[in-house]
Amino acid sequence: MGDRSTQTVVARFRAGYGAPLWHLLVLVGCFAVTGWVVLRLAGETTAVRMLIWFVAAVIVHDLVMWPVYAAADRALLTATRSATATRSATAIQADVGNGSRPARLSVVNHVRVPALGSALLFVVYLPGILRLGGGTFTAATGLTQQPYLTRWLLASGAMFAVSGLWLAVRLYRAPSRDR
Repeated sequence: MGDRSTQTVVARFRAGYGAPLWHLLVLVGCFAVTGWVVLRLAGETTAVRMLIWFVAAVIVHDLVMWPVYAAADRALLTATRSATATRSATAIQADVGNGSRPARLSVVNHVRVPALGSALLFVVYLPGILRLGGGTFTAATGLTQQPYLTRWLLASGAMFAVSGLWLAVRLYRAPSRDR
């Protein structure tokens, strides 16, 4: 009897909350860590500057960059759809392996993943790539910011090259409809 009532309570909780119990526990843990960080920063003299920077970053990301990401992704999807529509006779199919219908081989993620990696590297190393604060950087490290742009371009090129090679391997291995 107890097992059935436990299942009923869990089912009601999930229906009311909209997610499993572990989700709520992880969320409470995240809030606890965030609260601890806020309490640690409360006594800092630069806490207000950090808060302003954080709020500005959130606003710039959500109001400026997110629409740019969405527009770029929409353009990528439109371009790949029109490209596959023109190649409809030779559309690439990948075998699912479970006897069901074959799945289409998507090119979109072979552009999204290296673009995301490149963008993340750019954001992390932005001051070095744009050579901002060169005097402070040199004073702190004894190095120059000269190689940052070249290294970012090489890393981005390598990510796109690896993704392109992986796509080529997948295209080679996937049977097409007309074979």
